[in-house]
Amino acid sequence: MGLFSIGNMILKSVFRKPVTTLFPAHPMKTSNLVRGQVAIDINACIFCGMCQRKCPTNAILVERDKKGWAIERSKCVLCTNCVEVCPKKCLDMDAKLTPASFNMIKDEFNA
Repeated sequence: MGLFSIGNMILKSVFRKPVTTLFPAHPMKTSNLVRGQVAIDINACIFCGMCQRKCPTNAILVERDKKGWAIERSKCVLCTNCVEVCPKKCLDMDAKLTPASFNMIKDEFNA
């Protein structure tokens, strides 16, 4: 009896369209509730470091003397603490999703 039920399931799935979508070929539809990723307007930033101090996972690195700002997206938990505390309001939550990367080198962030 088990062989017939498996065969029946296979035949049904062959003629049915897939439940999931192929992500790179067909981008996911986003809604207004999707936080996505942290975006910065670097021209408005004063490099005060408030976002770095408020980040619970230490994902943000601000270098005041070099006028540099970086975020390690794999550490970011999208809590929006950095967006709320920014005095110049140059940080925002962008609705687009972070693209997948195969070249995640930890030393580039710490350089």
